[in-house]
Amino acid sequence: MDPVIEVVALILGFVSWVMVGVTIPNRYWKVSSLDGTVITTSTLYENLWMSCATDSTGVHNCREFPSLLALSGYIQASRALMIAAVVAGSFGMVATLIGMQCSKAAGDNYVLKGRIAGTGGVFFLLQGLCTMISVSWYAANITQEFFNPLYPGQKYEIGEALYIGWASGVLAICGGACLMFSCKLGTKEKAYYQPTRETVYSASASRRDAQSTYGRNAYV
Repeated sequence: MDPVIEVVALILGFVSWVMVGVTIPNRYWKVSSLDGTVITTSTLYENLWMSCATDSTGVHNCREFPSLLALSGYIQASRALMIAAVVAGSFGMVATLIGMQCSKAAGDNYVLKGRIAGTGGVFFLLQGLCTMISVSWYAANITQEFFNPLYPGQKYEIGEALYIGWASGVLAICGGACLMFSCKLGTKEKAYYQPTRETVYSASASRRDAQSTYGRNAYV
């Protein structure tokens, strides 16, 4: 495995993991602007955990969702997927750090290190997929309600947290793909170009036997 690809994949995975941590507590998953109306509240915004409002004086008031079971199904699923993304990213970071060639955790067994790094790539891919599914599902419900003329409730627009989530998912998928494909290519190269100790020993023994046999035949 190329050490440069390992470092690039680790950086991409780490940045995506941090961005997931920024996306989850961000309050602006969906935003509604009510400027210019007679209502005191000027802006409403929500995330997976609470609903907030900002009046014309700049005062923020937030209220956590009272019941998990009372929430919509897509919000519950988005919560679970984002938490799964954080967990998968954590495992991916640990596996990638252990599987890097500069790491001494697995000794000099580069085949084992490559497999561990490849496992880290799988975790990064899972993180990216969970994040993309979560934010895309949430955004699809926002747009569906926004363009539905018969929807009676308050309509919202896509907030900045979803864009951060999309960027995080793309970076995680790119990092995981780099680790997996580079690990596969590195394994093939090592299997083809680097013989094992047993192969070298048997080849040396064969050459010695051939030389000794040729020497005996020369004096016959």
